[in-house]
Amino acid sequence: QCCAFLNLSPLDRTLFLVMPKEPIIELSEAGDSGESLLGHVMIVDEKCVAHLGPTNGLQMVVGEGPEGGQSVCCIHLPVLGVCQLGWPPG
Repeated sequence: QCCAFLNLSPLDRTLFLVMPKEPIIELSEAGDSGESLLGHVMIVDEKCVAHLGPTNGLQMVVGEGPEGGQSVCCIHLPVLGVCQLGWPPG
């Protein structure tokens, strides 16, 4: 249902990515039919973290649209190395 791969040449703190094999362009178009697939992607992400990732915390980020930081034209779930994001953002 999804693919997971390491970020071999990270430009930021992204450790690896998990994305559905069936492309979902934006969360807003996923609807009810995408609910179980997106949940599965999160579970696979967590399994990858347990096997490969940091042990002291992580962040999973989804951006939608250019203003939301979406840089790839399909939903994917990057796992970021540990760092604190400020709140409120920006």
